[in-house]
This record gives sequence, structure tokens and C-alpha cells, in this order.
Amino acid sequence: MTHRIDDMPLPVWLPSSGSGPGIVLIQEIFGLDAYLRGIAEKLAALGYVVAVPELFHRFEPGWVGEHDEAGIQRSMEVVGKLDFPLAVQDVVASVEYLRGLPEVTGGVGVLGFCLGGTLAYAAATASDPDTAVSFYGSGVPDQISTLDQVSCPILFHFGTEDSFITGYQKVVDAVAAHEGAEINLEPAGHAFLNHLAPWYDEGAANRAWDLTAAFLARTLPV
Repeated sequence: MTHRIDDMPLPVWLPSSGSGPGIVLIQEIFGLDAYLRGIAEKLAALGYVVAVPELFHRFEPGWVGEHDEAGIQRSMEVVGKLDFPLAVQDVVASVEYLRGLPEVTGGVGVLGFCLGGTLAYAAATASDPDTAVSFYGSGVPDQISTLDQVSCPILFHFGTEDSFITGYQKVVDAVAAHEGAEINLEPAGHAFLNHLAPWYDEGAANRAWDLTAAFLARTLPV
């Protein structure tokens, strides 16, 4: 079912129980594609109420990009129109919206990939989700000096072979000095969890997903 926050569509997945803690799932540059829908279904199967804000609704509503070279190029053009502070506000508003839903029992976390990984981190610095998971957010290393503004548990994932994110060591160092922050490094490239992407790595994906499920079970228990 799709809810709305003003003009922004907010599709919501319910667990089989009909209620549970909430997770705002934040998209890559490809929008709400088959991969992200699959992640929403996996999170709902773990017992969470999952909402995916449509971040491109102001300029490219309904955008879904392909994962081939042309699709990546076009998606990069689309994301170039994104107002990042407004997108952070959209994520924060989605967290607050979920907190008000009768189906949401317990806290609300944020979890995102790539663009969404950066936004999950930014939302955790700007507001108060109950937990946060950031997968290979390309903007995270340059923003990590604000980690002391994050009050919730947070888990970062990076691929050590990621040619797009070469500064992950900054995050490793910051996490070591911040209680409640954790980091997982996989010997993989960018977007290694996305089975539709060219850099998918099954072993890294399975390890990172298992770590994420365990982290959520600890920090946002069903």
C-alpha cells in the first residue's frame, strides 16, 4: 500500500503479523526498482514495517533506472537534480510518519544503500532514528566528522575494493572513537549487495546481510 507525505509517495510493506518496528528504507540512484522492492520484502519478513520515500518525486516522479551502463548514466543525471538537504528532510519526515502509524510498534530505524547510505547517515545526524544502517554511502567519509551528532546505534558497510569510495578509512577511524558505531568491511566493490548491479558479490552480500539482520535484531528488536 502507498501512503503519502504531502506530495511524496511512501509505499509501505507490512510484516505477516501486521505490525512491528519501523524501517525507512532509502533508495539508490535507481529508485524503487526490483532490487529495492526485494529488500523491503526481506525486511518485512524479519518483522518490520518498511516505508520507502520516493526521493525524486519533485522532478522525476516514479523514476526507475536500469543497471546497465546507459541506465547508470541516466540515473546519475537524475540524481544530479536532487536537493540533498531536502532529501534528508524527506527521510526524517518519513521516520516521523512511521512513528505515527498504528501498525508501528516500537522504534523506527533508517537503512539505505549508496545514495541512501549517505542519506541514512545524514538523517541520523540530523534527527533521532532508533537505529541506522548505511551501506557504502559515497558521501559518508567526507561527512564523518559529524559522527558525534549520531545518538543511535549505527552500522556502516563498505567494500575495500570500491573504486567510488576510497576514503572509508576515515570512517574506520571515527567509528573506533564513537561508542555505538560499528563498521563492516568486505573485500568487494561498490554496491556489492545489489544482485542487479555489475559489482554484486554473493559472499560479501550474504555476510553483510546476516550482520545487518543481527544488528537490527539487537538495536530494533521485533
